[in-house]
Amino acid sequence: MHLMKGDLIEQFLDSESIQAMHSLVESVEENECRSCALTLAQALGASEAFKKIADPKQDAENRLVTSFHNNLVLLIQKTWVEKSDEELKAQVLYHLEEFCKQLNAKSYTASYAPFFSIVDDVVYLMFGQQSKNKDFEEYALRIDPEFGIFWWYVKSLPREARWSEAKSRLVILLGMYFLANY
Repeated sequence: MHLMKGDLIEQFLDSESIQAMHSLVESVEENECRSCALTLAQALGASEAFKKIADPKQDAENRLVTSFHNNLVLLIQKTWVEKSDEELKAQVLYHLEEFCKQLNAKSYTASYAPFFSIVDDVVYLMFGQQSKNKDFEEYALRIDPEFGIFWWYVKSLPREARWSEAKSRLVILLGMYFLANY
């Protein structure tokens, strides 16, 4: 779990949210993970809507996958990029299609790594080389605190995780919810 230099995130989030992130990464208990995800959803401005999505007994997840897909396709297509990044745009669109198919098959552990690949590529398309700089987290927080908190969330998650389907589901859906509504 990493914090930004000088713990800049503490200027934007309360200690409960920061602790929820730590607990989400460390916990293996499904109810604790759900509770932490709901706390983080509140920090991302999604608490009530995400509560329905987090509940596996609800049917709100399918709408989220559709909304996420549609919003990202629009975001990717509308983002102006250098000629050299046109191929990356096409690859991201293809990976997004495959990712959504995996989600519709309810394969969350298999979707975990592709989710990060898509997010990293979309953020690169949006912000260019700036997104690769060491100080991008701080930059993101300062120009758009809501996006900066999302980026902190993404960067705080381990890229190689062997979590349960339930935990992988919560982590992915929370990130998707933010991007579906960004």
